[in-house]
Amino acid sequence: MTVDSFLDTNILVYAAAGSGAEMPKRRRSLELIENENFGLSGQVLQEFYVTVIRKIRVPLTPAAAMDWIEQLEAFPCLALDSGFVKIAIETSVRYGLSYWDAAIVSAAGILGAGTLYSEDLNHGQQYGSVRVCNPFRTRRERPEKGDR
Repeated sequence: MTVDSFLDTNILVYAAAGSGAEMPKRRRSLELIENENFGLSGQVLQEFYVTVIRKIRVPLTPAAAMDWIEQLEAFPCLALDSGFVKIAIETSVRYGLSYWDAAIVSAAGILGAGTLYSEDLNHGQQYGSVRVCNPFRTRRERPEKGDR
């Protein structure tokens, strides 16, 4: 189960519920879903569900959120167990990340993703074999080291 990229929760939230000023992010997120060979984790799906039914301006119904999750079942999804928790803790300590961010980075690495799409981590940051890419950066923004 190897993928090219890993999608963080925010990508899925924008795809499912982005509106108004978030429409460019919604379009970009949908483009990633349609064109990338990506993977997810149980954590990402859990965070997605809670966010879209409780934490956004116009929440989805639980049934609509479940529809999204069922569609995402077509993509590789890393299950979480005690072994994974230990790996995420080690990643957290090694890179000084919160446990939750380390779990995302660790899941991406375990699935073989070279790119982690997220707007929550530093664009261009490398964590082992995983490099963070903020897919919403504009061309006007100064490139990070390694973007050139």
